[in-house]
Amino acid sequence: MIVVKVELWSAVTGEHEELGRMYVANDGTSSSRTKGNYNVKVARKGSFKYDGWEEIKTTRTGRVEKYPRLSYNVWRLITKALKSAFPEEGRRD
Repeated sequence: MIVVKVELWSAVTGEHEELGRMYVANDGTSSSRTKGNYNVKVARKGSFKYDGWEEIKTTRTGRVEKYPRLSYNVWRLITKALKSAFPEEGRRD
């Protein structure tokens, strides 16, 4: 499982605060060694402690299927995970 945390670090005080967290987990359903299927959960603010996949309190969910995991770096998977959880961001206004 991949955990993406977004933190705000103060340049003045050095204090930091977690603003968001997203979990990306391979669901094990792919029969291919080179492609994976992933479930995505964006955690609710204030509920960032991990107590198991089913216990994650989410604001958004998504899915990435047939991702070529051996061909690209992790940031492309994260980009696809974000797009799947926030599909409205792909629209042009």
